[in-house]
Amino acid sequence: MPANHPAFSPAGAATPQDQLLGVDVGGTFTDFVFLSEGEITVAKRPSTPDDPGRAIISGLTEFGWSPEEVVHGSTVATNTLLTRTGAATALITTRGFRDTLVIGRQARPDLYALHPQRHDPLVPQRWRFEVDERIAADGEVVTPIDLEQLEAALDRIERAGVSSVAICFLFSFINPEHEAIAAERARARGLSVSASYEILPQHREFERMSTTTANAYLSPVMTSYLSALETRLSSDGASSVRLRIMQSNGGSLSAGSAGRNAVRTVLSGPAGGVAGAFAAAEADGFPQAITFDMGGTSADVALCPGRLLERTDLVVDDMPIRTPAVDLHTVGAGGGSIAWFDPGGALRVGPQSAGADPGPAAYGRGTLPTVTDAHTVLGRLRPEQKLGGTVPLNVDRARRAIAAISEPFGSVEAAAQAVIDVVNANMARALRVISVERGYDPANFTLVAFGGAGPLHACDLADAVGIPQALIPAAPGVLSAAGMLISDITRDAEQGMHLVIEPDASGEIETLDDVFADIARQARADISEDGYTDGVGIERGADLRYQGQSHELTVSLPDGHHADAVREAFHLAHQERFGFASLDTPVEVVTARAKARHDGFRGEIAASPGPGGESGAMRASVTWDGLRDTDIIGRSSVTEPVSGPAIVTQIDTTVTVPPGWTATPLPTGSLLLRRESQ
Repeated sequence: MPANHPAFSPAGAATPQDQLLGVDVGGTFTDFVFLSEGEITVAKRPSTPDDPGRAIISGLTEFGWSPEEVVHGSTVATNTLLTRTGAATALITTRGFRDTLVIGRQARPDLYALHPQRHDPLVPQRWRFEVDERIAADGEVVTPIDLEQLEAALDRIERAGVSSVAICFLFSFINPEHEAIAAERARARGLSVSASYEILPQHREFERMSTTTANAYLSPVMTSYLSALETRLSSDGASSVRLRIMQSNGGSLSAGSAGRNAVRTVLSGPAGGVAGAFAAAEADGFPQAITFDMGGTSADVALCPGRLLERTDLVVDDMPIRTPAVDLHTVGAGGGSIAWFDPGGALRVGPQSAGADPGPAAYGRGTLPTVTDAHTVLGRLRPEQKLGGTVPLNVDRARRAIAAISEPFGSVEAAAQAVIDVVNANMARALRVISVERGYDPANFTLVAFGGAGPLHACDLADAVGIPQALIPAAPGVLSAAGMLISDITRDAEQGMHLVIEPDASGEIETLDDVFADIARQARADISEDGYTDGVGIERGADLRYQGQSHELTVSLPDGHHADAVREAFHLAHQERFGFASLDTPVEVVTARAKARHDGFRGEIAASPGPGGESGAMRASVTWDGLRDTDIIGRSSVTEPVSGPAIVTQIDTTVTVPPGWTATPLPTGSLLLRRESQ
């Protein structure tokens, strides 16, 4: 059942609606955060992997909500790529380049594999077509496009029953003339079209082709899903519900735009979590944060050194995808991660997951041992507390599942602790990747733990990595949905270019001014199509590198494009990322970027826990470094500091306070966990 949270303290909303819903569809649970007249209600339901929208509609029906606007974090794009269930897709490209998808950069992802395996491309060879045309690197037309060949290719595509087409010609990001002609003729035939000059107008033909092809592969699936969801949301005859979709960059866009630009949603759910966690950390006065989101299937970690970091070089299932995204690192470690022995007899946990169906053994249907079952055996997940307010825990079934791997450890409890130790090691490694390996000292940060399983592991991971304290937001189990609720509406535009700024150059850079003016107009036009015209701001950035480098850094730029300011911004970013700056080396501008932003809901992300089995206290025996009497306390009963060992329960998660730790409630409703010696 849902739980009411009387806070959020709305300081004004970006839209006149007062009934807003944030919903995050995860691998195990679908999370809801409903805002109505300044009060929020949170709830969780089991996900429906065969039809993610069914869990959303079922939740709305069960809880009697009628939102005017829904912000949705979707895993549809990611799952479609991973399971290869996208639309039948063809590719039209410059003659001689149809095998670019296969050749790639000839990089071996597993350098020492004796028999390396790689995935088949999204477009099979029989559906990759070449056309005579050529545009030079300076944008000049070398060979006009052969329209007869183009029409012949489109004829074959139609006869093959292919529904979606990716168009990617050489140097179209400089001069899109030929791609625009091909796209117009393909659309005239009723085909779904993704043209690279619209999807990714940047250099590097392999990454541009891979991203454009992925968008073509995803777009029909995403459009179908979102159209059906919009229809179901408004099926009661009421006025249409406004549906926004979370992007990978932490902003949101309209459902229609998300369908056409599906590749921008591949990290939709995790991005909402990072945005929500950073907002919660800022509200509590800890802007230097490391976010840790552990759900049922995976764990996502991100470094926030006073701001959200973005990246553009994603890789999904060995496919490079260039799109703005929150900079995070993911590992296959969640509450549903399955414990197993490898051929050498070592215990492994994940990346395989029991998911939502059948789920962990403790949920009553699964049989394989998982992280959730290990916590249940150790007594850290309590049978008297239903997960998400709906799922009872079956302790006996969890013990039988863990018993199946217990022989090498001597007892079921020892096996359960081994499962926790292994999954903690996997996640600690991920935390070091985004902090220590980038030159950041974890001791200067606060670990913000959320997700249904994150607060169970917060103290263990803080100890392992050397983080002095952990912050548990008030509603951590639904924080991703809350982050979506407060997400800004954003649209990105970019333009590939090549501009060299010499070390002694000064003054405004007219070429950069002209490019930024064009892409800012494009970003404003795109966000206007989504229905937002007033109160739109433009943020500028660029992909920069030192001359001679092969990879770039994305850097925010001031409004004025003075040579000194661009160089200084890049030197600082390079120093921060790599520990040095080469002040006497020319700086190259490779891509100019503009982001149109319209404020979303403006209110505090924190909320005080409400009813739903969250009050009261009891004592029970729980396994830590042995059996110990442990306080089991409902979250709303935590009004003073609590010394461990203790377990704090609430409808959306469980917080463990190990021996030697103290949990202190903060005015926002968050809990601050610190070692008692600190």
